[in-house]
Amino acid sequence: MTNELSPAELTQLLESLESRLAYQEHWLDTLDQAVAQQERRLEKLEQLSTLMRDRLREQYQALQAGDSQGDTRPEDEVPPHY
Repeated sequence: MTNELSPAELTQLLESLESRLAYQEHWLDTLDQAVAQQERRLEKLEQLSTLMRDRLREQYQALQAGDSQGDTRPEDEVPPHY
């Protein structure tokens, strides 16, 4: 039993394969762009996270320094009726 294809069938098969390849290349390009965009967003979020962590650390250290000096802030004082 032979599976010989006619030239027309081979041409149709080749065109189908070329079409599928073009479709896959398009989606690979689309996915590549999406990954690159996500990478840029992730880098920005990591920078923001680092900045926020540093600022929180600075605020915590300032708060600790203020507590060790005995400084009381008005918002920390208990009203006289308590």
